Amino acid sequence: MSPQDMNLGASFKEYFEIIPASSKELKNEAYRIRHQVYCEDLNFEPLRSNGFETDEYDSSALHLLIRSIKFDMFIGCTRIIRPKANKLHTPLPFEKICTNSLNRSIVDPTQLPRNKIAEVSRLAVIASFRRRKDEAKRPINISDEDFGKPQDPHSRFPYIPLGLFIGTIELARLNNIDYLFMLTEERLANHFGKLGANNQIIGTPIEHRGTRIPSMVCIEEIVGNMRPIFRPLYQVISKDISSNAVCTGYLTTLPREMSDTLMDAGVLT
Repeated sequence: MSPQDMNLGASFKEYFEIIPASSKELKNEAYRIRHQVYCEDLNFEPLRSNGFETDEYDSSALHLLIRSIKFDMFIGCTRIIRPKANKLHTPLPFEKICTNSLNRSIVDPTQLPRNKIAEVSRLAVIASFRRRKDEAKRPINISDEDFGKPQDPHSRFPYIPLGLFIGTIELARLNNIDYLFMLTEERLANHFGKLGANNQIIGTPIEHRGTRIPSMVCIEEIVGNMRPIFRPLYQVISKDISSNAVCTGYLTTLPREMSDTLMDAGVLT
């Protein structure tokens, strides 16, 4: 059975859950995963005595976790770095790293409304769920073979990385972010484009923990043009994020259409 023949949302819901890391305890779970992946496995960052990998961007970032329902454990994380409200013109990490490699004729982040942009960062999955040998030295990965394999608990379909990415898209949308920037391997950026929207390359490759390339997605475009096969997956993840984010105060605003939906569901009164 290929992805075209299955309900990706129902399958995802059976095995995984996306949770906004809004509390100190949940953020610590994300920091712990980051330490396992970025410090212990990949040696991208120095080991920390407390077992948490953190930096100066975490205080203003939005954090997400993915949980394995079968094993009842958090297995991956990501975050959205936003410009600080009182320092909107402070560059995002990719702007600093890619100063000389961005093609500003495509997009110049400095000319966009700073409260409408953000950067995807620290996308990571623990080693036991990075299944294939070629994933050992990558924090997260997707391959061409992932799309179209049989669907079962051991399927190669990339539920975990796509779940985290779609979760990031939805959390950005709910927080009125229009554009998300990434600095990833080019093939990872291209695979995220399989959702149906253009993940636009906006500069030349650079060396940063391997060869990386900057890219950008428009939130409205990726949600509006998402391929039909991925919509059930998006809907399940959207429901997880919306209900959890509202109940924990993790949204800057509450869109009217979401408010109506949650009132109907009894989440809001």
